[in-house]
Amino acid sequence: MDILDYEKQLRYEFFQDVPARVLLNGKYMTFFLIEIPAGKGVPPHNHPHEQMGICLSGQAEFVSGKKTEIVHKGMVYRIEPNEEHEVRIIGSQNGLFLDVFSPPRTEYVSKQKSFEVVEKPQS
Repeated sequence: MDILDYEKQLRYEFFQDVPARVLLNGKYMTFFLIEIPAGKGVPPHNHPHEQMGICLSGQAEFVSGKKTEIVHKGMVYRIEPNEEHEVRIIGSQNGLFLDVFSPPRTEYVSKQKSFEVVEKPQS
């Protein structure tokens, strides 16, 4: 069993001005917390992983192909493997999203270990 205090996990710059942290990385999935500041976003991308998540705060436009959906606190979402998508925060509140990926995002773990830390974990 693994039990961690997420606030003690390293927080690093995932995209420009977008901090994130891998919370847990298991055999079949990765738990990933991403904090997107107001006015920022995650550019268009795709990956072979299925992605599901929940918006914990803020409001964002999720764009996939010609489809745009507004996601706000309490809403959940799923993104198919290889589906190109992007996220843009709308409004003045930062967005906080808990994403779960399967299979695991081992490259996120490596990225977290190699990036300059945005904020040191609390002791």
